[in-house]
Amino acid sequence: MENAILMASGMGTRMGPLTKTTPKPLIPVGGRPMIETLIDGLERRGVNEIAVVAGYLGEKFQYLMDKYENLSIVKNPVYESVNNISSVYAARHMLLKGSCFICEADLFVADPSVFLAELPGSCYYGKLVPGHSDDWVFDLDEHGIITRVGKAGDSCYNMTGIAYFTAQDARILHAAIELEYGLPGYEALFWDEVVDRHIGEWKLTVHPIEKGQIIELDTVEELKLISERLEKGV
Repeated sequence: MENAILMASGMGTRMGPLTKTTPKPLIPVGGRPMIETLIDGLERRGVNEIAVVAGYLGEKFQYLMDKYENLSIVKNPVYESVNNISSVYAARHMLLKGSCFICEADLFVADPSVFLAELPGSCYYGKLVPGHSDDWVFDLDEHGIITRVGKAGDSCYNMTGIAYFTAQDARILHAAIELEYGLPGYEALFWDEVVDRHIGEWKLTVHPIEKGQIIELDTVEELKLISERLEKGV
């Protein structure tokens, strides 16, 4: 059984003023809300259950339950005061149901076939970026196992916002999230920092994707550029 957690509770302030009335994952790209491009990819894979974790303007996501039979909405009541560890914590029950995707919901999936890949083990989807990057990156050992999940690196794989945990590893993650949640300073934690703190408990790898298959949009300017490209068919 495969399931998915979609983290959709953030305020998306960098894409204001659009996010004043619309949650960032529901902003349309190419005529469709970003989150629906993600859900459609997961549906093509045949995932069993999808939990959308909502917070900011959470009522706006309710229509998804009518559109997708296997989708539920999970409320994150502390989205304003606790980082995205709170979203995984709110939907942690999904980690006990089988293998699980954990995805940022504000992604535009231009190529839904990325979800059809055979994934033999737990992994992060990553994009190889030459030169220095200040974004979230992965350090790998000589066997391709992730040894660090963190900020900044040189000529390495960058995080794309999608991770996959096998059923066994998802249960380990469940325990790690419950352990870390509530400890001093937990309010500032990204869920990926929990993975990094427990990195030795898994053998995580990077599943490579190509530039343009999954696009993260942070600003109105980036949204405008990709919308223009899509209109031109580029």
